[in-house]
Amino acid sequence: MTIPRRFLPSLSLLTAFEAAARTGSVTTAARDLNLTQSAVSRQIQALERQIGVDLFIRERQTIRLTAAGESYAREISEVLRRISTASLNIRANPHGGTLNLAVLPTFGALWLTPRLGDFLEKHPGIQINCVSRYSSFDFRLDSVDAAIHHGPAYWPGAELTFLMKESIIPVCSPALLRAHEIRQPSDFLQVPLLHLTTRPDAWERWLAHQGIDDVAVHGMLFDQFYTLTQAAMASLGVALIPTIFIQEHLQRGALVAPYPGEMVSDGAYYLATPSERASYPPLHLFSQWIVDQARADHSIEE
Repeated sequence: MTIPRRFLPSLSLLTAFEAAARTGSVTTAARDLNLTQSAVSRQIQALERQIGVDLFIRERQTIRLTAAGESYAREISEVLRRISTASLNIRANPHGGTLNLAVLPTFGALWLTPRLGDFLEKHPGIQINCVSRYSSFDFRLDSVDAAIHHGPAYWPGAELTFLMKESIIPVCSPALLRAHEIRQPSDFLQVPLLHLTTRPDAWERWLAHQGIDDVAVHGMLFDQFYTLTQAAMASLGVALIPTIFIQEHLQRGALVAPYPGEMVSDGAYYLATPSERASYPPLHLFSQWIVDQARADHSIEE
């Protein structure tokens, strides 16, 4: 479908409006854009005539956005940001593709990043940019090509590719284990327990899995697995942590598993991609690669 020209204002009109909306001043916008104040005013007026809507209320020497102007400013600011990001990406990597990937911070730091060198070696023309995201989002409103998702197989507006299940185990420092006798699941009720804010019921679920129901446990809260792991190594308590994040700590003895109570989490890890980006070559190659990496580490059966 061809969009009528009157609904596609020029970039110069949009940048003048965005600058004035952002600064709340035509004078400041003119300074930011290296234009005269009258030039910015004319561009804003031309934009208002083109779309047929008043974007600002003029009061003597000041301006303020109308309700329509506020809504339009949010949309235009995001569009200009995405254009700027696209231009920066193509400038940084003119001969290949760029993949913008949203990752869960700990998964990105401890599982994905150490493996990315293999992908870049196999596909040297592709640049990967990683940003942290803690939860699902609307791909239509974010300049991200794909995301790592943990949880149920559900993300509105996206296709999910299964990567791996997740197993969690209780771990602590050797010093804490020497100070507390842990021989059976009920012994965990007598030691400090560490919690993740995004999984507040993890200990109750783990204890129920071990046959201990109807208990409420409390303790220190952490918002990331990384800080939770550091707290466990510092002898602050026992933590439930996915095995994929702590293999190295277990191997060198910084963490120990006081009880062999491994439990598979309800959720799983997925690569989430918007349907319209599925055929994007860098994303297609990355999807194949990360599935192979997951298979190499796990026996995956959905």
